[in-house]
Amino acid sequence: MELVAWSNAFWLRNAIARERGIVAYRAWVPFERIRPASIPQGEWEERFAWPANNKPPYLPLAQRIVRGAIGYVIVILGVSVALQVFTPFHVLAWLGELMKMLCP
Repeated sequence: MELVAWSNAFWLRNAIARERGIVAYRAWVPFERIRPASIPQGEWEERFAWPANNKPPYLPLAQRIVRGAIGYVIVILGVSVALQVFTPFHVLAWLGELMKMLCP
């Protein structure tokens, strides 16, 4: 995990740093290992540590849930369209019938 974050493989450094941000604020040594040498420690702490005004550095729970749900819907629709286009299955027709049954 640290090698992935340090090398920024798959562009995951921000996500890993935010995930470790709160824990790392309390125990800075593990978090400091993934900090690239090109980023000064002050800037690193400002970006990923708990803010000085004691407000959480992440979005409110409702917004995170809505974004997650939207993401799942987009992925499901993308897979459905791919199945519709590249296979003989009529997935979009099935989803349409399901929606008619669920929402009369």
